[in-house]
Amino acid sequence: MRDDEATMSLLEHLEELRRRIIIIALAILACAVAGFFLAEPIIILLRAPLPAQGAELIQFSVAEAFGVQMQIALMSGLVLAMPVILFEIWAFVTPGLTRGERRLVWPLLGAAVVLFAGGIVLGYLLIPVAINFLLGFSLPGVQALLGLSEYVGFITTFLLAFGLALEFPVVMYLLARLGILSYAFLSKRRRYAILVIALFAVVITPGDIVIGSATLAIIMYGLFEITLQLIRMLGR
Repeated sequence: MRDDEATMSLLEHLEELRRRIIIIALAILACAVAGFFLAEPIIILLRAPLPAQGAELIQFSVAEAFGVQMQIALMSGLVLAMPVILFEIWAFVTPGLTRGERRLVWPLLGAAVVLFAGGIVLGYLLIPVAINFLLGFSLPGVQALLGLSEYVGFITTFLLAFGLALEFPVVMYLLARLGILSYAFLSKRRRYAILVIALFAVVITPGDIVIGSATLAIIMYGLFEITLQLIRMLGR
């Protein structure tokens, strides 16, 4: 009897997971359709960081523009559907949480959405730094002709990386609430945290270390300290 109950519980759990995945997929699809029709203004927005002289976007094939629109649609779907994605993930794990932990769902969900959006904005502001740095390696007398799909892929990956990078405070706080991390453990390892954050900032923002990498590192360390103090005040 117990085995049957356990089996039914597992099957119900898998059914719930399937339902959540379907909702996430439909949300991404709906947002991707909207992103497809907004592809043209989005491309104009993505072209803005290019230097006025010395670089030009070109299309290599007949179908490349359509492929870029599909790529933008998919990335737009992921970005616009992020609140739904995060909510469905939280809703899936909520039955395994205590009543006190469930109260954290909405605050953490809101913080995750705000941090993700903030990372996208920060990444967009730092794109010119990365582009100017990379184009600075161009050989004398060689004009930079940038493939449309490669450029859009680089920019969207750059933005998505920034959005996901600023999600670490939510993950850190959640691990602390679950008892995996603690204030004492983290506070004693501030130097390692500073080193990891600095290296990560340099890798993810190729370009001017003073402007790009330093800005990201300062913001990430500030979020680390704020989250650390929240862990100290609220405890496990």
